[in-house]
Order: sequence, then structure tokens, then C-alpha cells
Amino acid sequence: MWIKICGTTNLADARASLAAGASALGFIFAPSPRRVDIPTAFDIVKAMGVDVETIGVFVNEHPRRLGEIVSQIPFTGVQLHGDEPPELMKEFRQVLGGRQIIKTLQAADLLESGGEKLESYLAKGGYLDAILLDSGSADQPGGTGKPFAWEKVKPLAAKIREAMPLIIAGGLDAENVAEAIAVLEPWGVDVASGVEFEPGKKSTSKLRSFVAAVRQGESSRKQTG
Repeated sequence: MWIKICGTTNLADARASLAAGASALGFIFAPSPRRVDIPTAFDIVKAMGVDVETIGVFVNEHPRRLGEIVSQIPFTGVQLHGDEPPELMKEFRQVLGGRQIIKTLQAADLLESGGEKLESYLAKGGYLDAILLDSGSADQPGGTGKPFAWEKVKPLAAKIREAMPLIIAGGLDAENVAEAIAVLEPWGVDVASGVEFEPGKKSTSKLRSFVAAVRQGESSRKQTG
């Protein structure tokens, strides 16, 4: 299972995440205690080498500006974590080329819209590589540290899985991630606060415990499936 450790702010944490078994590192470019600037992200990504997946996380960035940023940092992908409308997905694909594009959608928002909002993004699925379900809100797009209602979202998660890879985030940690995997059957998981000892600072022990719990949850799902 794909595991992204988000909110990477320093090289030591990046290396610890990979050593623990992470598949990808996330770098936040939006208001957050985990926010990084271009020089910091560039130095970390460069040190990681070309074989490591690195994802820039952006909130409501204009496609042209996003293109300018990724031209300076060799990210392998980006995560659109704001209210970027479906109509802009084609333009994002044009400026990002072959980089992975993950579109974040907030679970509560999808439930309120009755699935219509999800359908509008699935219709643009040809420009996306994955959809990430999170527990954020308009005021706080991510990093809430709180899970969303997994059971209520199951039907929507199934629709996403039929169209493209599903990634889940929001309040995940070593204690609950196996349950989340069992309920939603994602392709990947994304974590930030659940592996930290303070915002922006990773805990080596929590990283290891989280990855181990993901592997256990993945194994259990395969056995029951």
C-alpha cells in the first residue's frame, strides 16, 4: 500500500520517513505549522534523489503559478488540497505534464452535496491520478488531526475506487489506520499529525508504528477479501 508522510519540513525527518517504509514525502505550501518554502523543499528533494516520490501540497494555487513552482523543485507530483474546480483540472494537467496529480476532496463536503460534487471531479478523471478523501473544512483544508465518518463515506469511496486510486487521510495514526483500511479499502494512506511529536516534527517511533499498522491492515484485508 502507498504511504505518504506529509508535512515534511527537514531532511532528518525525510530520511526517517523513508527508513520507516514511506512510499512518498509531502511538502506543504499553504498556511500551516508544517509549511515550507521553495529553497527548503528544493534542498530536501534534491538530497532525496530521483527515486523518491515527492509531492507538493497546494491550496487554491493558480495553475500558472503552480507550474512556476514545480519548475524550480523536481517534485514527482502535486496534491491540490483546496477548492480547485473541476474545470481547472485540464489546465493543471497541461502545466504539470506527467507529474502525478492528486485532488483532495473533503468527506463532509461530499456528503452534503449528495455525491454531485464527486461526480463532477470523476468526470475530469482523465486529468487526475488519484483522489484523496480528507476530514478538512473550508476554514482548515487539512491537518485537522480528526478522522471523518468512514462508514458514511463508504459508497462514495467505492465510486472513487471504480474510477481511480483512492487515498485516505484525516486523523490517521497507528491505532486507527487498520480499521480505516478495512472500511474504505484505499489504494493509499496519508498521514501528518499522527506521526509527529509536535507540528512539523516527526517521531521515529510513531513513523515505524504507523507503517507497521498499515502493513498489518493491508494484510488483514487481503486475508478477509
